[in-house]
Amino acid sequence: MASYRIRQYRDQDYDAVRTLFARGILEHAPAGYRYVLRSARAKLELLVLFVVVRAAAGYWVVGLGAVALALVATWLLVRSFSTSYVQQALSTDLHDIPASYLRAPDSCFWVAEAEGAVVGMVAVAPTQDLAERGMALELKRMSVSKDYRGQGISKALCGEVLRFARARGYRAVVLSTSMVQVAAQRLYEGQGFRKVGTFSPSLLGSLLCFQVFHYRCDLPGRTTAPPH
Repeated sequence: MASYRIRQYRDQDYDAVRTLFARGILEHAPAGYRYVLRSARAKLELLVLFVVVRAAAGYWVVGLGAVALALVATWLLVRSFSTSYVQQALSTDLHDIPASYLRAPDSCFWVAEAEGAVVGMVAVAPTQDLAERGMALELKRMSVSKDYRGQGISKALCGEVLRFARARGYRAVVLSTSMVQVAAQRLYEGQGFRKVGTFSPSLLGSLLCFQVFHYRCDLPGRTTAPPH
């Protein structure tokens, strides 16, 4: 097991952080694809497609070909969905990390370093949920390199966010994670987070039956909102 340390983001981490984030999101695309195909709606739609095309063409091979094309099209949509999310993040908060997380109030960005390389990352910032503003911070951009998982790095990064929020008197930490990130869900639940909501992030997400889970961890301590 390689040793690691958690430290605040530095300018020289820029490329490594962006690459780590992109790889972490895109590696979930195959799991998302499998999730979509296992849904009852997808199975029914593929069956209907096969029956209709076979009846129209008169050949079952043509029906199977139509289903195969639908499967390819679904994969391309899932991949496009993941790619669009990565591009959106890289062009917004991860485009200027110091401005987004180091110079902004009640925000921070940490990396996990092992063997001289950035192998993990996490950020925290005030939540955009108006109902939670002033009361909760949001854990964001959590990612750990595939080669370094299972070593407690994710738990340590999550702990940094919880300590940061407690030290500033916040009542809770919130976060969002997708339905295919099962390991992340287990991690968060093990750290005291509970699922409080489910939503689809976009129209394409709804079409793909893609859901995002909203989690919340209530913190002990102060019961009044921090001054702003």
